[in-house]
Amino acid sequence: MTTGTTSPNTSSPATVGTSRPAWLRDALVVAGYLGLAVLVTSGQWGRPWQLFHQAGDQILFEWMLAHAAHAVVAGENPLYSTGLNAPDGVNLMANTSVLGLGVPLTPVTLLFGSQVAFCVAVVCCLAGTAVAWYVLLRRRLVRARAAAAVGGLICGFAPGMIAQAGAHLHIAAQFLVPAILALVFRPTSGDARHDVWRPGVGLGLLLVWQVFIGEEVLVFLALAAGVFALAYALADRVAARRLAPALLGRLAVAAGVAAVPLAYPLWFQFHGPQHYSGMAFATQGFQLDVASFTASARQTVLGDDWLPGLLSPNPTEENSFFGPGLLVLAVVIVIWQWRRPVVRALAVAGVVFALLSLGGELRVDGEATGIPGPYRLVGELPLLDLAVPARFALVCVPVLGVLVALSVDRVRAARAPNVAPGLPVRLLWAGAVTAALLPLMPTPLRVVPVAPVPAFIADGDWRPLVSPGRTVVAVPPVTGAARSPVMLWSARTGLGFPAPGGYFIGPSGPDDPAARWGAPDRPTSVLLRQVADTGAVPVLTDVDRSQAVEDLRHWRAAVVVLGQLEHGDPVRRTVDDLLGPGRPVDGGWLWDVRDRVG
Repeated sequence: MTTGTTSPNTSSPATVGTSRPAWLRDALVVAGYLGLAVLVTSGQWGRPWQLFHQAGDQILFEWMLAHAAHAVVAGENPLYSTGLNAPDGVNLMANTSVLGLGVPLTPVTLLFGSQVAFCVAVVCCLAGTAVAWYVLLRRRLVRARAAAAVGGLICGFAPGMIAQAGAHLHIAAQFLVPAILALVFRPTSGDARHDVWRPGVGLGLLLVWQVFIGEEVLVFLALAAGVFALAYALADRVAARRLAPALLGRLAVAAGVAAVPLAYPLWFQFHGPQHYSGMAFATQGFQLDVASFTASARQTVLGDDWLPGLLSPNPTEENSFFGPGLLVLAVVIVIWQWRRPVVRALAVAGVVFALLSLGGELRVDGEATGIPGPYRLVGELPLLDLAVPARFALVCVPVLGVLVALSVDRVRAARAPNVAPGLPVRLLWAGAVTAALLPLMPTPLRVVPVAPVPAFIADGDWRPLVSPGRTVVAVPPVTGAARSPVMLWSARTGLGFPAPGGYFIGPSGPDDPAARWGAPDRPTSVLLRQVADTGAVPVLTDVDRSQAVEDLRHWRAAVVVLGQLEHGDPVRRTVDDLLGPGRPVDGGWLWDVRDRVG
């Protein structure tokens, strides 16, 4: 099925001779996207002591990027690692391992470290998504370069994309979405090789790549494409009947191509070591407020901290904050261009996914209304029962971007035959679009301080003490859904050592596949985490000391290391009582437990 109502713009020889070359104008658009993405990430470049505001998630993805580079260099299994949660390891295919980003970024990670690689990945996600939509719009849907540029800007830098980018690379990386859609909804020529086989093979390869970036985006994409295709078919039945055979053929070829390379990774995800079932949190609780669609997100020029906190589950899920101007503009565009099947299909898809993002019960201004939401109709379906409802609103981002691009293109191309002479229609519409988009312009992602990696770890002074098969235990040794110091240490040393614990999703125990955050708790990890949280030094017994040695044996510990913590002194005194006096090292404290563990 194609939505192609126009073809790319072509310039006359006179125009070419008196204006910038087409490639230069395209390059300026791309440079603008890149510059904006660098500005958004500016708070962290060259500042290793800072992380974006959702620091635990950044630590997770820094580790994933470091793992991908380590797997490439060492030739290890990229789907599994014992670098965390030692000795049991982590099923990385069942976590957000973003191998589709980490492997290409391996040279950056090896040369500049995991923090730079993460920032580069964020820039690529935002600018790459904007560029990809710009290219699709320019080639398939609009003639005017300005129209495509505005559409790409919305698709790449909408508030929801900015909110996700600082924490969730697997969600923000949507640069393959336009390419996949371009192959799915490809114009037909009557040649099966051109219409089915070649695009089908390309589509299959892109699907494989997207799986290794993020399966969640692929699920949303499949649902959105299905709703769009159905709505388009109802709007233009003749075109649907003509285009359906080639479309279904491409999908069949793509499924066959993708099945081969994905068979083992998907088996490993659901049946390999450390696989789990369900989710570690209640996804249904992550829903959006009806009022969020007209509010301003935190990371915009008009944003604040109070209102978004009321209307969204957390700062990373502000996916619907489009502001009143853009929504009014979208309604005007839909009414104005309702006769176009593509506009009708976009409107249906946008409304459907906006409603789904509201969850199982509608909330308005932070208050539950008791009115059931449409999500209840699909929330128990396979795959959708694992999806975060709030993220359905991300489908509205490209819907709005394409609608605005179509409107700008129509205004620029029109001769305005029904408008009073002298009325500057183009100028008025440009002003309306600008007024709608300016309040949504992103501000640099907020940053928070992070405790530095102890020099004892960063400089490799731990190496003589940790033999193969042994681990470095950071205090507190195991964390759940929170910042994991040892994960940051591991990432920024290139996975130099294995460690227990970490921030990931795994099974609750050897005989319990139910999902949970982090490793199953052991008594010593619970004890030390309580001290780290409260600063209260407990009265210990010989049972506690014996248990600490038993837990260290389970973790195969060689050394225990304490870095900077808010309640560092109480934690140090507690570990001294458990293991005997530690010794200061550069950046922290060290307990050599090799003799005690055996």
